[in-house]
Amino acid sequence: MARGFTERDVPDQHGRTAVVTGANTGIGFEAARVLAARGARVLLGCRSEQRAEDAMARIRAATPDADVAFVALDQASLASVEAAAARVAEEPRLDVLVNNAGVMVPPLSRTEDGFELQLGVNHLGTFALTGRLLEQLAADGGGRVVTTSSLAHRGGQLFLDDLAAEQGYDAQARYGQSKLANLLFALELDRRTSTAGTPVTSIACHPGLAATELVRHMPRPLAAVAPAVLGLVFNTAAQGAWPTLQAATDPDLPGGSYVGPQRWRETAGASGPAQVSPRAQDPELARRLWDVSVELTGVDPGV
Repeated sequence: MARGFTERDVPDQHGRTAVVTGANTGIGFEAARVLAARGARVLLGCRSEQRAEDAMARIRAATPDADVAFVALDQASLASVEAAAARVAEEPRLDVLVNNAGVMVPPLSRTEDGFELQLGVNHLGTFALTGRLLEQLAADGGGRVVTTSSLAHRGGQLFLDDLAAEQGYDAQARYGQSKLANLLFALELDRRTSTAGTPVTSIACHPGLAATELVRHMPRPLAAVAPAVLGLVFNTAAQGAWPTLQAATDPDLPGGSYVGPQRWRETAGASGPAQVSPRAQDPELARRLWDVSVELTGVDPGV
């Protein structure tokens, strides 16, 4: 597979159930589309039911027998995360959780629970949802958790003394923190499930540079042209979803892997092994993040 993984490599998914967060647009939508086309039952975790319905209509237009459903999920609310997990618990099985939902460089904002928005949505919401679904993922003996990081993790650092951004706010630095947290969490989760003998693998991915709605908080002139430029020069949203799809479905991918685009310094192209920064490989930093995440969310994954 030297050429890299694309959606053509996604194996048959019949009999499998996947949750994809932030699935109404961008990479989440494209991942949900392909998983449904390959036969998976796909639950779209979205804030807006209308936008989810629109996304499901587009998926059914391409795959008329697609098995898709809406799950109300707002990762800026721990109560919403808990309710979404309860809804997913009604499913007979859960094979894959794709943690895709996220926000990028918004003005300083707070979640419903008072967290800085990027850390709250991108990491703490992901941590809480994963923790609440871990037992269900393990029930059928081979669950997989996919967590979306970013090239921005490489410059990221954890502001453990000021996670609430009360001492200052730099949107890009806080985004880098959240994406570093995603990768630290993904790798720590796999270490813990492996040690505990829990039959769940944790894999991280990043989309490179892709044309998605994450640019909505950029200055207006840039936000208007960014998707077209990114899609032309780097990856479209469909191509940006290839690492997510590999992380979710590649049977040869071991737990603890990190995958992303293979061309132009991991900004574009098919999916394969990606570079993990030294900071993201620090087990002590991962442990500290895990402990504070349990404290802030009130969710203990139990591994």
